[in-house]
Amino acid sequence: MEIIAGGLRFPEGPVALDDGSIILAEIAAGCITRVLPDGTKQMVAETGGGPNGLALGPDGKLYCCNNGGFNWNEKDGYLMPHGIADDYSGGRIERIDIDSGEVELLYKSGDHGCVLRGPNDIVFDDAGGFWFTDHGKIDFEKRCHDIVGIFYAKADGSHIEEVIFPSNNPNGCGLSPDGKTLYAAETYTCRLMKFNVTAPGQVAPDAGPGGPGIPVYRPAGYKFFDSLAIEASGNICVATIGECGISVISPEGELVEFVPTPDLFTTNICFGGDDMMDAWICLSGSGQLAKMRWKRPGLRLEHLNK
Repeated sequence: MEIIAGGLRFPEGPVALDDGSIILAEIAAGCITRVLPDGTKQMVAETGGGPNGLALGPDGKLYCCNNGGFNWNEKDGYLMPHGIADDYSGGRIERIDIDSGEVELLYKSGDHGCVLRGPNDIVFDDAGGFWFTDHGKIDFEKRCHDIVGIFYAKADGSHIEEVIFPSNNPNGCGLSPDGKTLYAAETYTCRLMKFNVTAPGQVAPDAGPGGPGIPVYRPAGYKFFDSLAIEASGNICVATIGECGISVISPEGELVEFVPTPDLFTTNICFGGDDMMDAWICLSGSGQLAKMRWKRPGLRLEHLNK
């Protein structure tokens, strides 16, 4: 594992571009940053709030889940989110022009009757729309925790819908190679869930005993799931907090392997390179972006340059 860049303020949402650079969100800094192959950092845009999950859309622009911001604790060289920001600016979806840095508000809480508290992760399908999770917020002062869901929206700003509700504070999300399965990682239950996609923005309502979600995998011990990425084979690579690393889980729910990392807050992984076997991993607590060769190729996401 090679450290490509440091000094990042809780990096998440990495997107691997074909020029070898990585675009990611610095949640605590409220900005989008490009990391060049030599580790040089360039400001792309300032969003404010809490930019989180990122994905390239069909128009070549960057789509951002903005969670509205956290408060932060910093101790022993680690930065950690802690509850809802004192200046919480509201959950929203933003569209960012990578070249100009222009930030456009695409969806805000209340649009089409949807409540957005802490949008977290995003994945586009082959129809041009995107799924995203809302992780919600914890308000320690009021002793409350949001009840949240999983949404589907169109890239042109014309439609947003809460498709799955309730969901147990979903974090990472991804689509199977054939697009027929939506995966979501729940942080506090530490469960990987799947949903049978029946059409763009629709899932089968009766897939499991408690609703549309089917439990795939849950590890033993005191751990938390964060974001995820999909391998070309269909395996799901879930960033695992507490155990410090990436859990690789088969579609059948078996642990294929666990790849350890040196950061308690290992939050994200993405794939790139000519053979899609370069893995970039966010070591968020220590503010680092790492790179390593992966054993298997990752799935090329929709709308990346080919």
